[in-house]
Amino acid sequence: MENQRKPEKIIEINNLYREFEDGTVAVDNISFYVRKGEFITFLGPSGCGKTTTLRMIAGFDKPTRGTILLNGQDITDVAPNKRPINTVFQRYALFPHLNVYDNIAYGLKLKKVKVTYEDKDKNTFTKVTKLSKAEIASKVEKALKMVDLEGFEKRSVSTLSGGQQQRVAIARAIVNEPKILLLDEPLGALDLKMRKDMQLELKEMHKKLGITFIYVTHDQEEALTMSDTIVVMNDGVIQQIGTPTDIYNEPKNSFVADFIGESNIFSGTIVGDRKVRFIGHNFDCVDDFKKNEKVDVVVRPEDVTLLDAGKGQVDGKIINSIFKGVHYEMVMKVGKAEIVIQDTHERKVGDMVSLKIEPNDIHIMEKEFSSNKYDGYITKKNTVCFGDGEFECDVTQLYPGSFLDEEGYLITADGDRLDLTDVEVDVEVGLKDIEISDDENAGGAIGNIVSMIYKVDHYQLIVRTDENEEDFVFDTEDTWNENDRVSVIIPKDKIKLSLKQEIKR
Repeated sequence: MENQRKPEKIIEINNLYREFEDGTVAVDNISFYVRKGEFITFLGPSGCGKTTTLRMIAGFDKPTRGTILLNGQDITDVAPNKRPINTVFQRYALFPHLNVYDNIAYGLKLKKVKVTYEDKDKNTFTKVTKLSKAEIASKVEKALKMVDLEGFEKRSVSTLSGGQQQRVAIARAIVNEPKILLLDEPLGALDLKMRKDMQLELKEMHKKLGITFIYVTHDQEEALTMSDTIVVMNDGVIQQIGTPTDIYNEPKNSFVADFIGESNIFSGTIVGDRKVRFIGHNFDCVDDFKKNEKVDVVVRPEDVTLLDAGKGQVDGKIINSIFKGVHYEMVMKVGKAEIVIQDTHERKVGDMVSLKIEPNDIHIMEKEFSSNKYDGYITKKNTVCFGDGEFECDVTQLYPGSFLDEEGYLITADGDRLDLTDVEVDVEVGLKDIEISDDENAGGAIGNIVSMIYKVDHYQLIVRTDENEEDFVFDTEDTWNENDRVSVIIPKDKIKLSLKQEIKR
């Protein structure tokens, strides 16, 4: 059987980077491609760079560096109106004083096209002209039919529902017959039921039109429902590209696992050939990792089977149960771990139960973070500067058997007297060795919580500083909120130092 030819690439993004005037990096060196006729979605939290990427494809925003190719041609510096691309925004930007017909026809009335004529002597010449009223009417009628708004031509847009206004905005975009349609959170202003209805309508519309859709959303369910391909973004970086099934079942890291749907993320250890240990039990799995490797383990709530106590792999107690319409969402406590389970059969709060997880339902991932590592230097006070902060430390660990004299010089085991001021060091801090406080004067560095992922029995937080956007990653059982302003506290004995190079005596 012959291999089917893959659709050609219509858009290629190469090393795209966008830095704003204030130094904020919105998009950090991303590369990907879009196939002709594909429905591709940029998915991620607010501020992840997805809309900036869309605006650069549209031409509204210019990359700091990198290239955008359309059918192999570089369009990085081409003006928006010269690109065969139309955009639909969350705020539809319809003209309230125009009816539906005139809103859709607005761009066509301004459009100029080249028409080739032939005279009686068979000579050809080209003339730039506007579309005729009949041509405009034909195109508007076709667009209205495509979005199921036939008969609405004379209606005022202000009398339309949110869903109908959204369809007018799409009709206005597709009436120009673009090769690519960009949609920036177009369903964001709709209520939940209308939003779900429009998701299905947009998917059907994409099939009818046959053009390329590039869609932006922060709604995971929306992305999974509508897309052929999902690009998951965070902090201006692509985390994973794949089909909805791949993204959901095979997340690349804990951010993707946590952001896409509900998930239980465990800290585990590989204990043998396709065997992983977590929550105090050895489970069979299908992923192949090195023995003794520390890993993250993802199990979706719907993949946990509940049995009577003693009949499964691990026993525990139901501590919470909520009816969600289609299923019950229950929380089972095993030691300190709280495991979310979805099942159509409810187990009551207080019930002792046992869980069972099949090998195919256990997804193993490399640990993203094992410790924090920084470049640092020693100050004249024998403190260490790193991560946009200054911390007390034990500099004698740089030379075994050394001590500090009364003037603060380091005396080595050989009796050499060293001034450590400005000496460059490597700094390492463990994930369990950092604390935070809402008292900004309590720690050595100050920043905001930019990420918080729950890992069954603890949270993994990232605090990011302002000046150089240095990250402190750590585990804590305490509950905080994203964007909380905090100071970073690291006990003196938890800061590991090593020399970058030997000091000249």
